[in-house]
Amino acid sequence: MPTIRARLLAVLVVLCGFLTVTGTPTATAATVPGSLPFDGTPLTVSGGRFVDAAGREVVLRGYNVSGETKLAENKGLPFASVADARKSATALRALGGGNSVRFLLSWAYAEPVRGQVDTAYLAAATDQMRVFLDAGIRVHPDFHQDLHSRYLFDPDSWYTGDGAPRWAVDLGGYPDESCGICFFWGQNITQNGAVKAAQHDFWHNAHGLQDSFLATAQQTMAYVRQHLTAEQFAGVLGFDPYNEPYAGAYDSGQTSRTWERDLLWPFYVRFRARMDAAGWQDKPALVEPNLFWNANIGSQKQEGGLLDAGTLGSRYVLNTHFYDQKAISAVLMWGKAADGQYAGDFGAVRDRAAAAGTAAVVSEFGHPLSGTVSDKAPTVLKAMYQALDSRVKGAGWWNAPAGSGPVLSGNQWQWDIYHGRHHEPMNGNPDKVLTAGDAWNDEDLSAVRLDDSGTVTLRQDARLLDRVYPSATAGTTLAFTYEDRSRDGSTTLTWNPVPSTLPHVAQLVGSGQYGVLVWRSGGTAAPTELHLPASFPTASTTVVSDLGTVHGPPAYTATTAIAAAAEPGGTGSRRLLLTAPGPGTVHHALVTNGATSPSASLLAAARAELSAWAAQKLG
Repeated sequence: MPTIRARLLAVLVVLCGFLTVTGTPTATAATVPGSLPFDGTPLTVSGGRFVDAAGREVVLRGYNVSGETKLAENKGLPFASVADARKSATALRALGGGNSVRFLLSWAYAEPVRGQVDTAYLAAATDQMRVFLDAGIRVHPDFHQDLHSRYLFDPDSWYTGDGAPRWAVDLGGYPDESCGICFFWGQNITQNGAVKAAQHDFWHNAHGLQDSFLATAQQTMAYVRQHLTAEQFAGVLGFDPYNEPYAGAYDSGQTSRTWERDLLWPFYVRFRARMDAAGWQDKPALVEPNLFWNANIGSQKQEGGLLDAGTLGSRYVLNTHFYDQKAISAVLMWGKAADGQYAGDFGAVRDRAAAAGTAAVVSEFGHPLSGTVSDKAPTVLKAMYQALDSRVKGAGWWNAPAGSGPVLSGNQWQWDIYHGRHHEPMNGNPDKVLTAGDAWNDEDLSAVRLDDSGTVTLRQDARLLDRVYPSATAGTTLAFTYEDRSRDGSTTLTWNPVPSTLPHVAQLVGSGQYGVLVWRSGGTAAPTELHLPASFPTASTTVVSDLGTVHGPPAYTATTAIAAAAEPGGTGSRRLLLTAPGPGTVHHALVTNGATSPSASLLAAARAELSAWAAQKLG
């Protein structure tokens, strides 16, 4: 979440060995609606990218589901029911344009008694997870923690946490919690003595806490694997072992870098072994560095990024978060975010992943949607999505597209359908029931809510959230950009206008949204795919490519160069499919909703301009 934090997946659990991982999943198989032959295969990490069985580069975009897990009202589950989970999954696909979720789990509810995993909790969580998988949405679970545990905090405290069970806190005998003079909940991470001591204990395996947590994690993963079908389990990306890790307090002579090397990385190696034992050996661990490694306030930044872990390769993914703490502070960034604001921050993520030889995912990013800094949200989020798409700012993209870098996967914080309708006794206090916002430490970041009729409704501009992105590229992505024309109040934000040197392309796009993808084809027969937002109805979508020009793409067939089809899951979401012959050729495609019945001559002129531009800039 925002502010200066480092959730400690306060963990524990003791071996409770009745869960096994041998054999195949036992649930009954069911085909995901709308699937095509190349859909639904497991993802692996190769060449620093997520790839499917056809060898296509895959980009994952979506949301965290959800902060509700941090609350007691639904007993550590993201949803009150499977029906609510299904409603949320359908909307996340159809309204939010997502193809993935980070699915939050609670250690406190998974192991409420030391050594006794609550299989009823695991069953309920798996049932809710299954709904997203059946909607064609890839899932990576996360044992979430913030400030180690809610059980560190007094009933009348200003703050709360989540993560570790009560028994784990009781073992520590921690001092009465106090943050002192704090303006943000995240300051507890470095100022609250009880939180710091509990974090320190976990990383040093005091009282066997880390052992217990790892045992519970293994049993959880084994349960999930056994209770999903093979097709559903194929949609599980991997596992996030620990949310926003931080030392609590450094030992004498220890630095942030040596803490990562000597304590954090060995924990990830142990977790990786538990994944293997649970039957997750073909899925990566999505590992987070010290949460302050990429802070954008100099006084908070600490050396890190798993610099001494060597090559992460295919068994680990660099998993990080990014919040603009300057913008959130209300004093360190005046005004709003601008074009290219976060190109450097997200470029650092790309560079660190490349150096580690693995893929990257930004599994949390966002900005408060109410309060004194909420006016910055439209520009901050636009700039963050822009930085996920490309490391080149919009104003310079057409001149230097080759500098784009890989398109990053990411999950916005958060997708909580219960926003503003909570009933959460904070820290168990019946006289302090929270209903507003996210009902947790005054946060308000949910992209959605339920209206009075129970319908999921966006709280942010649909143009910002439901985006064109290359969900699968048959080859190697060379450059990508998307101009969403999202709004800041009544102002339309256009940070990447088509240059005047491409007059026919500019005429075709007009005031509409557009995306451009340039890729080098691989050796697969499976097509390149781009997600089509709801604002791109098939009948009014125009595509200009070296593969041809189309206004209103036809239904997909294996021999149709430019086509449209439903995305898997039966939610009504759609995709553009581009089938290119032969490996090694550079291809390009522009997709826009700005044209109304464009003439053949305009399409031909735009195609000629775009082809000349691609040849000049990207060969």
